[in-house]
Amino acid sequence: MGKSALAMRVAPELGAEIVSIDSAAVYRGMDLGTDKPTAQDRESVRHHLLDIADPTEAPTVAQFQKAGRACVGQILKLGRTPLLVGGSGLYFRSIVDPLEFPGTDPAIRARLHSEADEVGPKEMYRRLEKLDPQAALRIDPANVRRTIRALEAAEVTGRLFSSYRVAWEQRESIYDLKAAGLQLPVAEMDERINARVDQLIARGWVEEVAGLRDAGVRFSSTSLQALGYAQILDYLDGRLPLEEANEETKRRTRKFARRQLRWFRADPRIRWFTDPDAAAAYLTTDRAGRKSDD
Repeated sequence: MGKSALAMRVAPELGAEIVSIDSAAVYRGMDLGTDKPTAQDRESVRHHLLDIADPTEAPTVAQFQKAGRACVGQILKLGRTPLLVGGSGLYFRSIVDPLEFPGTDPAIRARLHSEADEVGPKEMYRRLEKLDPQAALRIDPANVRRTIRALEAAEVTGRLFSSYRVAWEQRESIYDLKAAGLQLPVAEMDERINARVDQLIARGWVEEVAGLRDAGVRFSSTSLQALGYAQILDYLDGRLPLEEANEETKRRTRKFARRQLRWFRADPRIRWFTDPDAAAAYLTTDRAGRKSDD
């Protein structure tokens, strides 16, 4: 049993509505590869934040935060329980923690990129070191994209980029939070990932991507971060054999799963389980030790 199955199991007991915190499931038409809940599941339990953007769009975390908190607020007003489900640690924290995301300005960002092309990443990094040494300490000097983001944020907001990290360190939720994570042995996790990719290909994942492309969809750089879609497009455009696209998708997914686990493991509020039954019992028991349906 995975996280989605566990959520469907406990939602009726909790009187819950599910809020997706999957950064890829926001895209319309990208269904198989993002493992969206079935129509039957959506009919059984109300789901939120699925299919809210086109693959051509690049929604920001700040936009997701606003939409997510609005969903949580509406669910609470109805006297029901918001059940956040998914694997994006950033999206999870954007909703439950008092994180701030500095604004952006495309014109300023374009100018900074132009300047970086002229003077190089090292000079841009030196500029950041002088302006915001604390931010520079956390950025690889070769990562010009992050350097520019820090410079852009300071110019747009008038605040140092490093000042936004305070809430990141605290991990104090704005809600009465209870969180559970499921963990498998690494070998079993890898086997499941490999099998899942093969199953999705067999179920028509390639045809799904081909249909989007044939309909004229121009995937944004953000939507192409959804695992497997770039590799399938490479196959469809003749840049990769299907077998190589399949294996590359598996490799990237395994790597992502490890990174995802490390992210959530760093959060002391999450209680970890290897047994879905134990996780279900934990989630459906209140602070006083009573079952939610007692």
